Amino acid sequence: MRGRRLGPWLLLAPALLALFFAFALPVGMLLSRAFTEPGSFSTLWQTPVYLQVLGNTLLISAVATPVALLLGFPVAHAMAHGGARLRRLMLFLVLLPFWTSLLVRSFATIILLQRRGPVNALLLNLGLAEAPLPLLHNLTGLMLGAIQLLLPFVILPLYAVMRRIDPGFMRAALSLGASPAQAFWRVYLPLCLPGVTTGGALVFISMLGYFVTPALLGGPRQTMVAQLIQEQVAQFGQWGLAGALSLLLLVAVFLILGIAWRAASSRSVTP
Repeated sequence: MRGRRLGPWLLLAPALLALFFAFALPVGMLLSRAFTEPGSFSTLWQTPVYLQVLGNTLLISAVATPVALLLGFPVAHAMAHGGARLRRLMLFLVLLPFWTSLLVRSFATIILLQRRGPVNALLLNLGLAEAPLPLLHNLTGLMLGAIQLLLPFVILPLYAVMRRIDPGFMRAALSLGASPAQAFWRVYLPLCLPGVTTGGALVFISMLGYFVTPALLGGPRQTMVAQLIQEQVAQFGQWGLAGALSLLLLVAVFLILGIAWRAASSRSVTP
């Protein structure tokens, strides 16, 4: 009996050891610098730019999350309720970005959004702009680049939830006199909320820790916490301040996870 109980843990041991030495230990050492090096937290609170960057990071993440949800929802719906051939094709297209490096996709976005790029050329040819628009190194470039990178993290959870929704629920609501809009808002959307919560949490948390995309596509006003942490370590050698910033970012992530977990738990409880 004891051997059977230890069996699963022995199988997990190599992965747990790798996770400990490759992730938990270095992250813990960085976070400990915030407490072992004096003045880290006081410098953080006394310097307005650090708190401004933290607020900027939260704001950008909060704006990107609903936009990604609005764009990903119809795609997931088409995948879940379309034919088998369309579903396979769309699933392939959604998974395709994972086969490409994040850095490569960011540089590809730069090519698309530059002043002489395809996007500006299309806008000029359609008469929607009189001159090339500044789409890079600002909030617009950051949002466009980040959202297209994060869309799969929204589409896949929504697709998994929508596939389990019985189409009979919508037919029943329509047969009872509800309009298509009422059936969607009062029947279909509440059933999709677990996918919305999961996808929104994934996008928000991923956006909080983004470094490459803001560095390449954003401007000075769109500086995010991950860039500030890298700057403190690489340029100034202030490991304590970097640890304090990392701790604040980690607390924000745990708060978002707690809110999402609580929302999911409250929905799973039947009255």
